[in-house]
Amino acid sequence: MRRARARFGPGASAAKKIGARQAYDALLAQACSALEVEHRLDALGEGVDREVERFRVEERLRSLGLSL
Repeated sequence: MRRARARFGPGASAAKKIGARQAYDALLAQACSALEVEHRLDALGEGVDREVERFRVEERLRSLGLSL
């Protein structure tokens, strides 16, 4: 998961950044399914609400012992 969360430098294209976030969200969704954690990552578009949901999901998965 760490690799999917990698931050890109200032010259990275928007498409590359969006693709990396989408891949990371897909991994989070798989982890949620495996650990029976509800999420709304697939229902939210790009933006603040999705960022907040991503943070909430990460914290929940960490609390269940998943190393992110």
